[in-house]
Amino acid sequence: MMKRMDKGVRSVMLVAGMMMCGGVRAQEKDSTWTIDLKAVRILGSQPRNQLDRMKEVEGVTIMAGKKNEVIRMAGIDADLSTNNARQVFARVPGISVWENDGSGVQVGIAARGLSPNRSWEFNVRQNGYDICAEVFGYPEAYYSPPMEAVERIELVRGAASLQFGPQFGGLLNYQLKKGVADRKIAFETRQTAGSYGLYNTYNAIGGTVGKWSYYAFHHHRSADGWRANSRYTTNTGHASITYSPSKRLSISAEYTRMDLQSQQPGGLTDSLFHTDARSSARERNWFGAPWNVAALTIDHRISELTRVNVKVFSTFAERNSVGFVKPINVPDTINRLTGAYAARQVDRDNYTNYGAEVRVLHGFTLAGKQDHLAVGARVYRGSTERHQQGKGSTGSGLDLFLTDPTYGKELSYGTDNVAVFAESLIRMGERLSVVPGVRYEYIKATRDGRINTSSTGVLPNEQQDRRVFLYGAGLEYCTSRTANAYANYSRAFRPVLFSELTPSATTDVIDPNLKDATGFNLDGGYRGAISQYLSFDVGGFLLHYNDRIGTIQQDGVAHRTNVGAMVSQGVEAYVQFEPWRMVAKDPRYGKLSVFASVAYIDARYSQWNDPATVNDPVRTIAGNRVENAPRTIERYGANYLYKGFSASAQWSRVGDVYTDALNTEDPNAASTIGMLPAYQVVDVFAGYRFNNGLDLHAGVNNLADTSYATRRSGGYPGPGLLPANGRTAFLTIGARF
Repeated sequence: MMKRMDKGVRSVMLVAGMMMCGGVRAQEKDSTWTIDLKAVRILGSQPRNQLDRMKEVEGVTIMAGKKNEVIRMAGIDADLSTNNARQVFARVPGISVWENDGSGVQVGIAARGLSPNRSWEFNVRQNGYDICAEVFGYPEAYYSPPMEAVERIELVRGAASLQFGPQFGGLLNYQLKKGVADRKIAFETRQTAGSYGLYNTYNAIGGTVGKWSYYAFHHHRSADGWRANSRYTTNTGHASITYSPSKRLSISAEYTRMDLQSQQPGGLTDSLFHTDARSSARERNWFGAPWNVAALTIDHRISELTRVNVKVFSTFAERNSVGFVKPINVPDTINRLTGAYAARQVDRDNYTNYGAEVRVLHGFTLAGKQDHLAVGARVYRGSTERHQQGKGSTGSGLDLFLTDPTYGKELSYGTDNVAVFAESLIRMGERLSVVPGVRYEYIKATRDGRINTSSTGVLPNEQQDRRVFLYGAGLEYCTSRTANAYANYSRAFRPVLFSELTPSATTDVIDPNLKDATGFNLDGGYRGAISQYLSFDVGGFLLHYNDRIGTIQQDGVAHRTNVGAMVSQGVEAYVQFEPWRMVAKDPRYGKLSVFASVAYIDARYSQWNDPATVNDPVRTIAGNRVENAPRTIERYGANYLYKGFSASAQWSRVGDVYTDALNTEDPNAASTIGMLPAYQVVDVFAGYRFNNGLDLHAGVNNLADTSYATRRSGGYPGPGLLPANGRTAFLTIGARF
């Protein structure tokens, strides 16, 4: 497999090298051309289904010299009704996906060897503001918008750290649709039916009346689920309104509400998985997440050279779960003595977050060139109330009632944050741009509460103040009108999580000098297009992730401290080719497009300072592969478009992963650790767009009904091995008028 992959990577690199040489030859033939860099779109006028790139200056942010992707939802064939991340992100090289959540609400993706757990290695946003549980202490995205409501998805890799702050993965921003500018009222509806009771409805209305524009949608999705005991219901509503008193000023307000109720089938042992992957040993486990996010945005173009953007945002949300959480090899059965099931465990979180960001983009002239300076500031306050290990009912439904009013853990966390940044785009001639930047973060984290019902479980009030300074620089060199080479080095950090600040037992010791994980992202590549038939982005990366937090044993006591480091390096390549457009701009027989999205990732622990493993080669971690990091991620696809008809196929192949740092091959009895083998999945789609605004789409996910798993879990939503969905089908009818 590795040999095949190495050949594939070499082939892609060879193609890219030929394209680069072609671009250089074009320069030699025409040495008098000039570039208006302010107007350059790297992939310019591109066909349907094209992965796009951001402008070098996008709104009030600088994107020159940064690896980034833009997924335009109107141009992709995917199962949007279930937020199928494998398909939505297929063209972004190196994206690993956890596929155990059939509801599609909790999109779990990562890149470059990081963990996909609810996308927590990304700085996740909607319309540019936070939507995760708590940016610093609990950055898990329990809410993701329905993909039917998304206009585009913006991804910026590690270089996003200077303008957006925490997380090594970079920025993941869902940009929602807006009201159309040329009509007072427009309506969109999409109705989907699918396998295992899937019903999905999306209805939206929007428009512009004078100086006011508006957009609102309601989304509902419910299904019995592919696995037993996996039914769910989710409802999402969103409303936005914008007032534009002039062409230079706009004021927008928006609010989103999501309610999710999901039955959790739990994990499986490996033997149960191989016998019947759809089975479930848990029917009393439930999860609920009411989620509210709101934002006010002011965008003011003060002059032709200066633009200001202000966002004020808040999150009010909950995470609630109730269930029988013993290892999966412990059956959940009725007690013969009591005639009832065991009491379930209740865990509840409440999140209350407020924040504001101010960004200013100013253009200036230096040495006769138009340059840009982006500066900004952020203030944020987050509060989390955590109640865990409550003794719940012996029932089977979603109820959070306690039979004992005292939780086993009652904790309060607070975060105060102030950040400032500056980044500048400086042109060094007609082709070369340099982008230096800095960011300063101040973080105050507090914690108090108790971790059991005894007096010894009371935790002292603790406060931790940290100051983080980040810096970096990017380069971009235009080799032709439609291609450039880019490189970027940026420092990054990941804040200490709430769970890492809390001892799991009263005897555990938390290092008072516990530090945030720090490191850097280094990447570079070559991207662009040849005419309208070939587009590409081929590059490499190096990620250093230092001060990883772990637990070591000293004198019989567990100490949580900074013990490890990892290094991830590899190649990411994307190529799209339209063979028929080589001979005709608009072929009479339709348009055929094929793509390859390939990544090779080598993510390993470079350090693990645990005294207990220094002289034990069996338990040493240094040199091991990082858990949940596949070495190869390959996705290929083809799309045919003729008038209103379209047909697509996608093939995904993902390499094997270890699920613990010791790289355990065989699963343990509870199936919480052990290697997950490589897998491959094929998806197919077809659709037709009528001239009257109606459209019809159908698809089959996992056409070959492959049995595979992308995740093991030691706790929620397991524990155990968590299967991905088998073969499912859907039919969507849509209309716009």
